[in-house]
Amino acid sequence: MAYRDLVSVPSSRPLSPEIEVLVGGVVRGDRRALARAITLVESTRADHRAQAAELLDAVLDRTGSAVRIGISGPPGVGKSTFIEALGTHLTTGGRRVAVLAVDPTSSRTGGSILGDKTRMEALARHPDAFIRPSPSGGELGGVARRTREAGLLCEAAGYDVVIVETVGVGQSELAVADLVDLFVLLASPGGGDDLQGIKRGIMELADLVVVTKADGDLLTAANHAAADLRRALQLMRPKHEGLTPATLLVSSPTGQGIAEVWDVIEAAHTHLRDTGQIERLRAHQATAWMWDEVRSELNRRFNRSPAVQAVLVDLERAVEAGETAPTAAAQILLERFTNK
Repeated sequence: MAYRDLVSVPSSRPLSPEIEVLVGGVVRGDRRALARAITLVESTRADHRAQAAELLDAVLDRTGSAVRIGISGPPGVGKSTFIEALGTHLTTGGRRVAVLAVDPTSSRTGGSILGDKTRMEALARHPDAFIRPSPSGGELGGVARRTREAGLLCEAAGYDVVIVETVGVGQSELAVADLVDLFVLLASPGGGDDLQGIKRGIMELADLVVVTKADGDLLTAANHAAADLRRALQLMRPKHEGLTPATLLVSSPTGQGIAEVWDVIEAAHTHLRDTGQIERLRAHQATAWMWDEVRSELNRRFNRSPAVQAVLVDLERAVEAGETAPTAAAQILLERFTNK
């Protein structure tokens, strides 16, 4: 089943004038139009959400051909340096690269650091690269809720490699794995106890493990870490049929090993495409996306329901005081919401 069949309902209605102009700019590869389009899909305003749906439906048939890569790893592993090195290698080879760098939203101010363009300064200046730092908005796992839509817009704008970088804080890896074709896990050249910090569940997501900083005084440690990781991966069931996760070493500042990383990614993606696994994977992701949207909208409507708000505070106090069971309180709220 095709991706578009799952997430889009064909419509004969003409596009609104403003969306038609925006669509035209995106498909021409206009970077400013792409930035405006992503801002629109990130908006939580009801009118903007309706326009975003119209926009995405209009460009959906121009998506699907890009290589979608998720990149994660613990803080300090060198994600941005690695992505810049990989992106530079790809743009030099004629590829167009979009980087969606999900930025942690401050829990105190609600603001975002948005420092990825500074950390990827050289790549950000390249005409065939597009870097979009997006605030996570407190979403589970640190992944911006609209990263899916942003990725599709980048594909519609002609970017044939879309990289999603996570903040690397636990469940963000699980969220990113549902957005991409291949998942790359970065590891530091620590080995031993340092590798214990990489949870088994995250290792099982990896299609490729890359040990960074494999140069100078850290080269020996990097080789030891790679050996430990290879042994660990041998104990795990491969995520995709016919693909065994590889472990490679890179030195991002020098570019050593970067070409080999891309060769492995490209070969793995070709295998998934030729065996039909990409189509099945993306169809599953599209269905999951649909239900995410349903749950999000139901949650929004529930919280805005006057009938729910009329009893919510009292019910919360009753639950906290042990006067009402949580299950009973939930049932009351749901009955109020559905007007039963």
